[in-house]
Amino acid sequence: MTSSPGPGGPAAGTGVSRADARPRGARRSLMAWLVCCAAGAGLALFAAGKEWAAVGYGGAPVPVNGGDAVTGLTPLVLAALAAVLAVFATRGVWRRLVGVVLTCCGAAVAALAWPSRLPERAVEVAETTRSLSGQAARVTVTAWPWAAVAGGALLAACGVAAVLLAGAWPGMSGKYERRSGDGGKTTRRVTGDRALWDAIDEGTDPTVDLDDHSGNDKK
Repeated sequence: MTSSPGPGGPAAGTGVSRADARPRGARRSLMAWLVCCAAGAGLALFAAGKEWAAVGYGGAPVPVNGGDAVTGLTPLVLAALAAVLAVFATRGVWRRLVGVVLTCCGAAVAALAWPSRLPERAVEVAETTRSLSGQAARVTVTAWPWAAVAGGALLAACGVAAVLLAGAWPGMSGKYERRSGDGGKTTRRVTGDRALWDAIDEGTDPTVDLDDHSGNDKK
């Protein structure tokens, strides 16, 4: 003869694990998004400091790096990083608006780094820095502009992801919020030093739980 599982049986445990899996998945998604944002911004900033073109005037070529060829590149990447941080400080519609800003910044980085007009810009920079106007120039373009384009495209994709997924992501204070399936607050019994610190890290107030438990014992 078998007995059906009670309120604390395997079925209940399965429900709790599924409820816990959703915020864990959201946190993993947010961390993966943050890594992609850092990779895109880091790639664009790293490429901006490299040599994008070399302008030759018959003698030694004049190197031109990305920051000189595209002066607005670094400020746009920094603005994108600021938008990434703002995602953690906002919620709802504001978080999606920040995602739109991030998308625009990433798209602007990719558009500015696109090397279609790089030879002209490189000649202008070389002539300004070396006073070599009026001489025929030979321009050699490197692959670093394409790295900046890839970084900007990755930032733009992260912005789109923020617009679509931001509603499920926790905020800066998400771990201090206590929720249950019916929208109410959840409490649990906290015993032991390790369990006490785990409860604090998860946002549960162990002092309230202990006070409630001691009050029940007195009754």
